[in-house]
Amino acid sequence: MIGTLLCYVLLPVARLLQAFRDDFFTCRKNVLLVKSTAARIEGLPVCGKPASEEQQALLQQWLEEEAGGPYTHESTSETEKVSATLAAEWLEGPQLLMTSLSDLNVAPQSDGQEQQQVVQNETTSGLQEFVETALANLPLEEIEAIEDNAVWAALRTQANPQTVDGVPLSTQVWIEDPAVLAWSPAQETDVVTTEGIVLPFQNTDQFQPLPAEIPYHEILWRDWEDISAQACISEPGSEDGSLFEFRVMSYNILAQDLIEQSPHLYMHCHPDILSWSYRLANLLQEIQHWDPDILCLQEVQENHYWEQLEPTLVMMGFACIYKRRTGRKTDGCVICYKQDKFQLISANPVEYFRPGLDILNRDNVGLVLLLQPLLPESLGDTAIRPLCVANTHILYNPHRGDVKLAQVVLLLAEIDKTAKLVDGSYCPIILCGDLNSVPDSPLYKFIRNGQLYYHGMPAWKVSGQEEFCHHPHQRKLLTPLWPSCLGITDGCQFVTLCKSKKSDRRKYSRDFLLQFRYCDVACERPAELPLLEGVTDAKPERPAHWSKELTVENNSDAELLCSRYPGSVQHGLNLTSAYSHFLPQKGRPEVTTMPMGMGATVDYIFYSANPIRNENVEGHRMYQDGALKLLGRLSLLSEDILWSANGLPNPFCSSDHLCLLASFGLEISGFRSYTRPLELSQELL
Repeated sequence: MIGTLLCYVLLPVARLLQAFRDDFFTCRKNVLLVKSTAARIEGLPVCGKPASEEQQALLQQWLEEEAGGPYTHESTSETEKVSATLAAEWLEGPQLLMTSLSDLNVAPQSDGQEQQQVVQNETTSGLQEFVETALANLPLEEIEAIEDNAVWAALRTQANPQTVDGVPLSTQVWIEDPAVLAWSPAQETDVVTTEGIVLPFQNTDQFQPLPAEIPYHEILWRDWEDISAQACISEPGSEDGSLFEFRVMSYNILAQDLIEQSPHLYMHCHPDILSWSYRLANLLQEIQHWDPDILCLQEVQENHYWEQLEPTLVMMGFACIYKRRTGRKTDGCVICYKQDKFQLISANPVEYFRPGLDILNRDNVGLVLLLQPLLPESLGDTAIRPLCVANTHILYNPHRGDVKLAQVVLLLAEIDKTAKLVDGSYCPIILCGDLNSVPDSPLYKFIRNGQLYYHGMPAWKVSGQEEFCHHPHQRKLLTPLWPSCLGITDGCQFVTLCKSKKSDRRKYSRDFLLQFRYCDVACERPAELPLLEGVTDAKPERPAHWSKELTVENNSDAELLCSRYPGSVQHGLNLTSAYSHFLPQKGRPEVTTMPMGMGATVDYIFYSANPIRNENVEGHRMYQDGALKLLGRLSLLSEDILWSANGLPNPFCSSDHLCLLASFGLEISGFRSYTRPLELSQELL
């Protein structure tokens, strides 16, 4: 019992004494080193001084204590090397301060490695500040001699841990890289090395990596596809004329707030290329290089727009209209147009949030502008049709296809109202935006073909993003998709603008139908009717008050023409895509973004065209260019090419989307000038 008691008492005491002993030697070592350092820093002597025997013995004892036991042969030799080095030349002044304690400990690290690392990190910053102050007072020759010292090089490398393959990486290096910023051919030295890059995507083994040292501008090179030879063929009977040419760009520039809210989506990117200062310079340079006449941007952060983007775009010659998302969202959509080419007629923002409606409970927005092209004075009084331009960013959630469809219907109704002319026809239309729907999806087919039967369709199938629906909901689209209080018909038109037309179908009252009871035809017995006494031989007599002339009335109701066809939705804008969504040379689909490492097309430029009657290929309506002709477009890239550049964003493309660029020509004819007065929403003033 006594032995047990002594064991419980003496063992903790022994451990406590051992701890005090370790702390004593550690403190004594640090004090001695600091004193010897301070004594030499005051005078800053030029030559060294041999270390005393007491210092060498203390250092030897400290190394043995940290190792936790007797040294092996290799560790002993390493200790002798350190002692010999210190004895031959004892570092003085700043050279001693630049030598961290971890540089002196060459023995295998013990279990206290993590604790030593914390102490080292705390002391290194203080030593570094003192060294910089001391070096500022030294002559130039001594500073150069110190910087050539191996210890100083080791400390400098250790103080800057943000390196890639041993090379420090800084914002200045990225900004000065011409292969990243310059859209002209880059220098041969500005290359990206594909060796050692780990792509955070799936199924990368099916693609062969590109050869090492290929510049970014060569990997992500995009060709210009000229379609003007096909578009300039005039239709029979059409007036010859010249074309008013202009370029349209659609670009989701990735709001900085969204990067900070979802950093896990951009773990494959270096932090330097995600900074707004770096991305802003890249984005503006890209816009300036392609020089569009109409610019449609999505995910434009509000403070960045007013403080940086809008002033810079105005200097480029643009006039800008901005619409922020509703609620607490900080980004929105912008439409910019060159003031020397277009004049604003009207601007109409579209808010998809409607209180109390579950189908429209999201904060996405759109923007619809009516622009008048400005012709050169040399053309005299020649007029040209106005141009309707729309921009939007539809909800992303793949599970809520019902919300996406309702948002598109709202946008098309606003376009229908804006683009409709006095004679009932439509002016040319261009629809840009991030629709968060892939080609050949039901939503895409609705925009392009003009009709969709949605009743009973699963909501997660509407946008075609099934691969992002890991747990699809059982929500289905039912009829009606939205309540009648919304004021929009299934023809994507506002009820107040629904044009009433006379119909052959008539609605008659009961009194009108009863007057045929005693008409002449009704009172005559048909010849083929058998004559039966008391049954078919009776002839009704017309009452005295019954009029002999029939009163014809037509109670046709215009509301019947605006009523919705159950379970379907349609529009008459005749829109087609400026892109084919397929790369025939590569045999792969086009890609505009890479969410979670999977390439997809979700960004579009639609434009109005003339449908070809009785021409449908596999359910797709065929179109030919009308007054608005597609002249060219900037080619897109395939998924494997973007993988080879480490996805999006990257040092060359500063957004998680690729920009879309198309060139159009608008026919100049004897069209009468459009005179609708300027309409600006109060939200935009």
